[in-house]
Amino acid sequence: MKISNETKIGALTCIVIAMLILGYSFLKGNDVFSGSNKYYAIYKSVDGLTVSKPVLVNGFQIGHVSKMQLHEDGRTTVEFKIKSEYNIPVNTLAKLVSTDLLGSKAIVFLLGDSKQYAENKDTLRADIQGSLAESLQPIQTKAENLMTKLDSSLASINAILNPNFQKNVDRSFASIANSLQTLEGTTKKIDALVGSQSTHIDGILANAETVSGNLKVTSVGLNKVTDNFQKFSGDLANGNIQQTLDNANKAVSELQQTIASMNSTKGSLGLLVNDDKLYKNLQSASDNLNLLFIDLKANPKRYVHFSVFGGGSKKD
Repeated sequence: MKISNETKIGALTCIVIAMLILGYSFLKGNDVFSGSNKYYAIYKSVDGLTVSKPVLVNGFQIGHVSKMQLHEDGRTTVEFKIKSEYNIPVNTLAKLVSTDLLGSKAIVFLLGDSKQYAENKDTLRADIQGSLAESLQPIQTKAENLMTKLDSSLASINAILNPNFQKNVDRSFASIANSLQTLEGTTKKIDALVGSQSTHIDGILANAETVSGNLKVTSVGLNKVTDNFQKFSGDLANGNIQQTLDNANKAVSELQQTIASMNSTKGSLGLLVNDDKLYKNLQSASDNLNLLFIDLKANPKRYVHFSVFGGGSKKD
């Protein structure tokens, strides 16, 4: 049977079209010769994620993004096609991560530890990781601050390399050299002075040692005085001071009572102090006694009779 050219061309065209379709599907990541399961995840933002982006587990691709659908509330449902040979636990986390600095995204499955596996067309938990550019933002800020400090340092170096500044530096070094020479000469003079006065210095040190010894002896004496004072203070504290004060108060009270009795007209002492009549009587008695003594001196025989031999006249 002879096949016409038209039939050959049509068959060849169909084969080419089928190959194009298969190639396009393959380029999109679809494996047309093996089965796959579909899983879903809902994200608030899918910036940088497109269809055919890979789905990875520890860096190994197990599938790809097959479809994306936007909802009215702004969220996006993403469909994954995963090779059927891989089992996905139900608590697996589908994380949207950045793959480069340009913002490209991929899906990373963080496999859970559940013994139960997700079935075809199940919805997985979703999470979004910040982009690499956002992660590097603090580093960029630090780099900018470092560049600013580097510019300041370069400006300072340029100022140092200024010829006028170099001249000032040379003058400063020359002044420092002169100061060191002057200091060296002064040091030599001090050494000579110390050498010439070494005898006096030795005497001063000996006197200082003697004074130190005297202070040590004096310190011992002061310690003894302190001990005696502490002993006296202890004896004074241990003494019956309260009883002594009570006795003194009692004596003062009795003295006050005595003075009060003297001030009153009761008793002979009080009458003697306060009664003029008793004073006058005592004064009169004193005067009479004086007169008696005068008369006794003038006329002793009137009051005293004595004889050497026991004789003599008896008179009334």
